[in-house]
Amino acid sequence: MIASAYGRDLLRLARSSIERALDGQPPPALLERPHPDDPSHGVFVTLKIGEDLRGCIGTLTAEEGIAKTVSRFAREAAFRDPRFPPVTKEEWPSVSLEVSVLTPPRLITAEEVEPGRHGIILELGARRGLLLPQVATEWGFSREQFLGAVSQKAGLPDNAWKLPGAKIYGFEAEVFGEEESGGA
Repeated sequence: MIASAYGRDLLRLARSSIERALDGQPPPALLERPHPDDPSHGVFVTLKIGEDLRGCIGTLTAEEGIAKTVSRFAREAAFRDPRFPPVTKEEWPSVSLEVSVLTPPRLITAEEVEPGRHGIILELGARRGLLLPQVATEWGFSREQFLGAVSQKAGLPDNAWKLPGAKIYGFEAEVFGEEESGGA
């Protein structure tokens, strides 16, 4: 478990990283106090405007350390998510952030998937899709709907999770989010 104070620090770091990029500056200095820097943790940074997704990018391993990874992927989510145009200075005040720190994924069966508790990764052939645990909660997905959604995210039919060779990995996430007002 990551202390909530550290989670708030990660949110401030993510926000500062994006603000500095909007101003043409390099990323901020990293957190100076000791922190859990276990590379086995994945990190995702999610941007929203109201309830609408505005960007989400991350990694399954924080090989550079959690703080540096959050700073990097905050910028990636804001400016390089291929689903969205780069965040602008005009919309920035209305953007809220979430930082998700993941447990290492483990192979599980479809029956073990608990929507809202597990995030899931579906692999089939060269295709791979990942959904964070909060996606199931936000959309009110049942287990089958969640598995169908991750199948579609992988660019596969919604029943791909049932196909021979499909692998499902589960993970949990500690999620640190800002208030909907857009501030830390």
